[in-house]
Amino acid sequence: MQISQRVQKLAESETLAMSRRANEMKEKGIDVINMSLGEPDFKTPDYLKRAAKDAIDKDFSYYTPVAGYKELQEAVCRKFKRDNGLDYKPNQIVVSTGAKQSIINVIMAIVNPGDEVVLPAPYWVSYSEMVSLFEGNVVEARTGIETDFKITPALLEKFITPKTRVFLFSSPCNPTGTTYTEKELRALGEVFKKHPQVVIISDEIYEHINFEGKTFSLAAIPELFERTVTVNGLSKGFAMTGWRLGYIGAPKAIADACVKIQGQFTSGTCSITQRAAIAAMDMDPAEIAPMREAFRKRRNLIVKLFKDIPHVQANNPQGAFYLFPKVDWYFGKSDGKTTIKDAKDLCMWLLDEARVALTPGGSFGAPDYFRLSYATSEEKITDACNRIKTALEKLK
Repeated sequence: MQISQRVQKLAESETLAMSRRANEMKEKGIDVINMSLGEPDFKTPDYLKRAAKDAIDKDFSYYTPVAGYKELQEAVCRKFKRDNGLDYKPNQIVVSTGAKQSIINVIMAIVNPGDEVVLPAPYWVSYSEMVSLFEGNVVEARTGIETDFKITPALLEKFITPKTRVFLFSSPCNPTGTTYTEKELRALGEVFKKHPQVVIISDEIYEHINFEGKTFSLAAIPELFERTVTVNGLSKGFAMTGWRLGYIGAPKAIADACVKIQGQFTSGTCSITQRAAIAAMDMDPAEIAPMREAFRKRRNLIVKLFKDIPHVQANNPQGAFYLFPKVDWYFGKSDGKTTIKDAKDLCMWLLDEARVALTPGGSFGAPDYFRLSYATSEEKITDACNRIKTALEKLK
């Protein structure tokens, strides 16, 4: 069977691959703590579940409009206005089957072969593969723990060329938890104003898991509104990963293009999820504050525990639910049987030795790091960190 070259070049998602390996070990009865997958361990709020049940009872069981129910588009507009100060119209909103589909729709809509897409690294694993799939050229603007993984205006200016078509980033960031302040984003905005050919894709899926306050949207800068696509969804902030709903607010030409693409791929997303999403958009964000505070406590715990692990550098994430420590000191070290070459080796060794599943940083554009998700209980976080510390002591 011949598989297309396009698919052969496509890398498997490292987060899903590590999670699959961990689950295979669990099925064999091995006690594995899975910290590889970014999935809240909270339940979907009852209010939203009731909205879904009500939709079932009212027979919302037919095909939906490709871009989403009009009522949901209007609800998303209200959310954008309330939380982000953005004045989108319903025809600028496109609802998709998760924020992942939202992003790839936009890339398909605007990236031509040879176009450059600037990704501040570390970046979410799927960004680079999405760009490559549609023959764009990934340009990594690498940052490190020394700058709290933030791109500066000077670094941004260095990577923008006449071929640059897109700047794609997340704040709060997956995998680092780094969150840009309004002041920092406005400074980046001054650079973007000088390069009108660049479209900004602002992935704000972790908006409600921000420990520093309100998330600022680049689209709130008037000169950038018509060049920015704002991406969000239900998965993280509302603990609705399996419900699969993401959405964009975009310039109308891009929104129209995404509807055209989606109409040939998936059409409209699940009718029941959309009805629950209307309730989610109109929900007071204060209702989900307890989940954010639980993540804050877990963040404080895992940062404290990692300070006790020798030769590891970790920042203090301001959002999301990840820690992204620098672990390159252990490269070249050995336990007498296995020599660690890189972060992927280290993660596989820790899976076998410590029974903790992690994600190597190479797929995030940061080969000296690995990622842990602390979207699990404090008990498991403590156990996992102790296991990692004990295992790493064997590497000399």
